[in-house]
Amino acid sequence: MTAVPGSSAWYERGYITYSNAAKREMLGVQQATLDRYGAVSPQTAQEMAIGALNRSHAQISVSITGIAGPDGGTATKPVGMVCFAWAAQDDLVQQETRYFTGDREAVRRQAVATALQGILRILDNATAVA
Repeated sequence: MTAVPGSSAWYERGYITYSNAAKREMLGVQQATLDRYGAVSPQTAQEMAIGALNRSHAQISVSITGIAGPDGGTATKPVGMVCFAWAAQDDLVQQETRYFTGDREAVRRQAVATALQGILRILDNATAVA
């Protein structure tokens, strides 16, 4: 995203929170959420997006948490399961869970595309309302 010249005008910051401790410390994800639903869950993704928004000067945030593989999946949370959430200053929060196929790189690429499409959807809706 920041390979585009001038991106500092619209890209404020990012968080990489692989561990549960990082999710708690940097984004304010509740331990109870992690205990009940796990790191890869719509609930955790939502708390991550809200936390990123609240801990920045951004107007929109997106979170991704998932299992890209090649291992780490379970019967209920298979490799390729990725949870997304988008939060905006107008109290809008959207979430989505997708199940991607392919190797680790393919899952990651599809996740990035989905995350960016969600941001564009929110921006399009905000423009249509304005």
